[in-house]
Amino acid sequence: MITHQSIAEWRGKDLADCEGDKIGKLQDVYVYVDVETDEAIFGTAKEGRIGRHLTFVPLVGITIGPESLQAPVTGEQVKGAPEIALAGDELSQQDESNLYHYYELNYTPPSTPSGRRLARR
Repeated sequence: MITHQSIAEWRGKDLADCEGDKIGKLQDVYVYVDVETDEAIFGTAKEGRIGRHLTFVPLVGITIGPESLQAPVTGEQVKGAPEIALAGDELSQQDESNLYHYYELNYTPPSTPSGRRLARR
């Protein structure tokens, strides 16, 4: 399990897709953790050369190397990910659901007071 504490060490590392092609650099990392398990589920990376933007990338199943990280998804999947405007430390319930379903991760709405599963750490 990847915890949000270990991710602080990843800043500045290259992020590659499952085929080894570069997605971007983890310069500005926003880690969204499952509020029930404290497991890191998504991160954001600066992606693209022109008009760079933050893109959500799943961290579940990521491979950690000495100088880079390899995500369990293709670059095309990352490019096609839902565009989500970051406003505060939480995603809307709909944005959460969209991300989980887009990346084919199991999503069960939690029984938290906010009704949200993810929170930024």
